[in-house]
Amino acid sequence: MSRPEPEPILTVANAQHAYGAQVALRGVTLSVRPGEIYALLGPNGAGKTTLIRGVCGRLKPDAGEVRLAGGDPFRDATARAALGLVPQSLALYGHMTVAENLDVFGRLCGLRGEALAGAVARAMDVCRISERADQLVRRLSGGFQRRVNIAAAVLHAPRLLVLDEPTVGVDLPAREAIGGVLRALRAEGVAILLVTHDLDQAGDLADRVGFLRDGVLACEGEPAALLAQAFGDQMEVELDLAAEPDADQEAWFVGQGMFRGSAPGTWVGLAVDGYGAARRLDERLRKGGLAVREIRVRRPTLQDLFTLVADDRRAA
Repeated sequence: MSRPEPEPILTVANAQHAYGAQVALRGVTLSVRPGEIYALLGPNGAGKTTLIRGVCGRLKPDAGEVRLAGGDPFRDATARAALGLVPQSLALYGHMTVAENLDVFGRLCGLRGEALAGAVARAMDVCRISERADQLVRRLSGGFQRRVNIAAAVLHAPRLLVLDEPTVGVDLPAREAIGGVLRALRAEGVAILLVTHDLDQAGDLADRVGFLRDGVLACEGEPAALLAQAFGDQMEVELDLAAEPDADQEAWFVGQGMFRGSAPGTWVGLAVDGYGAARRLDERLRKGGLAVREIRVRRPTLQDLFTLVADDRRAA
């Protein structure tokens, strides 16, 4: 017998908001449950910042409703107390140690005595920074500073943790370490709303993702299910050319349903018979005198889906 789904800690119902004539949200509805990581994705200007401001109680939507822990975060301090926020910009005191920073932020949360000491120890443990407790924050790597930022946000044991681009500017090992911290918090039942442009991390971590475009939640669901719905059995074929194609060759690529990749000299397309299509492309291009450095075949990723959603296109 399957367990019933827990009630959402966060619900956003038909949220609408505008700044004068500029419409930011056009009726967004979503929810986040305890023990779930929800990744909110979308291009700049999609409405993510406005939505997060509404979730954090810093903005009252013009229409619709935001409920956090059963209350209105704009009006209800108890509801806001259920929230932990990790901003994109570090909110730490560089001249203080890790432990001193957490002590200060814990006191700001109203913690004292044994409760404060226990909260600091727990936050350092879950964020894997205990061994850095006595080091000055300004001397830590960017990845460790990010983890201290998360520790400061979970001192009061929030039920919902909102993170805005937590891996910006960090290297791969640091990104993986931050991912481990978020998994540990999810295992403790914390609901996590992750706002990110790091689509690889979103694909690795998120139980569900939502794509905002022009103030609308364009699609939402489990990453694997969304990819299967959008691409079916298609594989992504990426060509890395030794030289840029001329106008006729470029027109041929476009005619084959391919488009320029993010790196110079790359072209990307989709094909059901991915490896067979790659072989035929290689033969055709070599006969035409266009040298191919490399052909890569892989399953479509959230980046591919993001491109479809952002461009308002649909996979065949």
